[in-house]
Amino acid sequence: MRKRDFSGQSGESAQAGLPSEERFSPESGKSSKTGPSLKARAIGYLSRREHSRHELARKLAPHVSPHDPAELDRVLNELEQGNWLSNERFAQSLVNRRAPGKGTVAVMHELRQHGLDSGQLESIRQQLADTELQRAQAVWEKKFGVPPATPKEKARQIRFMASRGFSAAALGKILGDLNNLDPNSD
Repeated sequence: MRKRDFSGQSGESAQAGLPSEERFSPESGKSSKTGPSLKARAIGYLSRREHSRHELARKLAPHVSPHDPAELDRVLNELEQGNWLSNERFAQSLVNRRAPGKGTVAVMHELRQHGLDSGQLESIRQQLADTELQRAQAVWEKKFGVPPATPKEKARQIRFMASRGFSAAALGKILGDLNNLDPNSD
């Protein structure tokens, strides 16, 4: 039976006389050989999901060569020109993922964290505000489904909906409408 070498190398390659530059380094957990190019890393990230320019720059920054710090901007510009990287597409993707369960405030906060400019944010905010009442109603019905019976229960429902980023106006409309419902109307 053959012994296993847990240093990261199979027995053959560890003994094959590979130069030390190409061997696995257990201390760093990485191969000492330089990894994929910056563009290859960026395309790898973008193949998994959309990223904003700001987010992709943050992820790639540790891999930028100290000898060529302008390389990051060149790669990002090239990706934008080739339509691989698009802040508009990223924003729409994030809105599609987050909006069904979150309020306008929460979605806008997340978009701001990704470094989108204010022009893009304003058009998205308006789009989200137009549908916030319907989204809040859907989230409330899924979570609760029945009007609050006590002030304590109403406060709990308001806290839950507010934590999801729904506006006070939407919450007042939903819970105010619930208070006016006739329980015998069904």
